Amino acid sequence: MSTAVPFLSEGQPKRLFIDGQWVEAASGRTFETRNPATGEVLATVAEGDEEDVNRAVAAARRAFEGPWSRFTPADRQRALNRLAQRLDEQYEEFALLETLDLGAPLRRTLAGRHRNTNRLLYYAVAARTIQGETLPHSLPGEILSYTLKEPVGVVGGISPWNGPLGNSLGKITPVLATGCTLVLKPSEEAPLIALRLAQLLAECDIPPGVVNVVPGYGRTAGAAIAAHPDVDKIIFTGSYQTGREIVKASAGNFKRLAMEMGGKSPDVVFADADLERAIPGAAMATFNNTGQVCCAGTRLYVEEKIYDEFVDGVARYAETLRVGNGLDEETVIGPVVSERHLERVLGYVEAGTSEGARVTTGGHRLVDDERRNGYFVPPTVFTDVRDDMRIAREEIFGPVLSAMPFRDMEEVIRRSNDTVTGLGSYVWTRDLSKAHSYAKAVRAGSVWINTGLLGDPAVPFGGYKMSGYGREGGLGHLDELMEVKSVWINTD
Repeated sequence: MSTAVPFLSEGQPKRLFIDGQWVEAASGRTFETRNPATGEVLATVAEGDEEDVNRAVAAARRAFEGPWSRFTPADRQRALNRLAQRLDEQYEEFALLETLDLGAPLRRTLAGRHRNTNRLLYYAVAARTIQGETLPHSLPGEILSYTLKEPVGVVGGISPWNGPLGNSLGKITPVLATGCTLVLKPSEEAPLIALRLAQLLAECDIPPGVVNVVPGYGRTAGAAIAAHPDVDKIIFTGSYQTGREIVKASAGNFKRLAMEMGGKSPDVVFADADLERAIPGAAMATFNNTGQVCCAGTRLYVEEKIYDEFVDGVARYAETLRVGNGLDEETVIGPVVSERHLERVLGYVEAGTSEGARVTTGGHRLVDDERRNGYFVPPTVFTDVRDDMRIAREEIFGPVLSAMPFRDMEEVIRRSNDTVTGLGSYVWTRDLSKAHSYAKAVRAGSVWINTGLLGDPAVPFGGYKMSGYGREGGLGHLDELMEVKSVWINTD
């Protein structure tokens, strides 16, 4: 396939998308987004701030109270179906753009075609499932009571950079299905997919102002969305440190919040596991997307009797994974997203060794001729890790795995739950009774048994504890964007 992206070849700086128009940032400021595989500038992007957020929120409110409010469920379904068709027709360009901006291997971004288009199709159907209820009550007389479900209003979406297409669609699709409107702030690290989606939305007869895209920095554009008095709900994906600030900022008008804030997921391997499946499965639970996955299984707990064999197998498997430019069809592991994030990941590697953990493979930046200008870290496996080490407690968001032995079920459950977060968990065993016991005991929003990370828009995804609240996916996701109104009628 061609490696030319029309959206990039247009040449001019990428502007904000507000009220159906491409506009400059009010401040005139811009920032650069770079290809993490080469360090080269991909595009210059308008830098939105509070004034731009104000314009976007005003446009979203006008659309919500105006033409968008007259769209029926069938109209919204047709709009989502058109968007799915247009995305499918142009998917290769989106996959290539994500590879260039994020660094993810093209083989991975192309493989996301079904998952991403399926999300749109699922919510197209879901748009016609929203309904209230006629409710029985215990009052005397001829009294009828029923409920209405109505869209909450203007939604602020704040997205991370680690999966630009999936994360953007995760905000856009339920908003379109429910009849809400959206102001979306993509991460400054990888903003291009969200802007390209805005271009696609304009082709699908969706009224101006329904979806607005304001790239910028969290401290300015993100903070302005979180505090804006006319934003009714925030959907946030990111770190719990940032999440705390959003919760504080939301208090002005008691915004409703849905927060997915990452984790430090345990990956548990019992001695009776199918090792041929569990070794690559456990490795890729951490190394997939260069470890830049919110529910990566970075705490690997292996039953003592197979610990040495298993960890050696994971390290040897890691060494077979081709690390390089995502445009290379042989690449399995791309670069981390930016030079700043590279420094963060290598800082954790240094912290691990200084606290006494041992690197068995990886643990350094790749600086050979082929990769010297990019931000490459090979899959890294630590042993001699304690649960109190930073690499075992803090989310690194890079290809770094901490392997630790355990003795029995009781111990591994206790250690799995000894974390402030609880987004995901993995378990490998042939004993389904053991698997179900672990799944019930672990405090995490998702548990994958004898499989790697799977996802589908019909299945809820979210976290326990400081991994956040609210769920993405499933019909319940729509309820989080709806108000419930009770109506009483005296029919006598």
